[in-house]
Amino acid sequence: MSQHELNARNLLCPIPVIRTQNKISELSAGDQLVVYCTDPGTLHDIPAWCRVHGHTLVSAEEQSDEIVITIEVNDT
Repeated sequence: MSQHELNARNLLCPIPVIRTQNKISELSAGDQLVVYCTDPGTLHDIPAWCRVHGHTLVSAEEQSDEIVITIEVNDT
């Protein structure tokens, strides 16, 4: 298992979701992706994308002026 990061700060939806999807396609099952965002819509959009595509949402929280979302990649 490896941990990866994605900077999606200052991007508006749907761009953070698209970049998350693209990055996850490069990762292996068991890897984790930490996404850093500033668009409040990502608190709903990225978890919904995870449910639809079968990935595990580890956490989604607001920290200061950004949102940090951690996803575990599953075989799909």
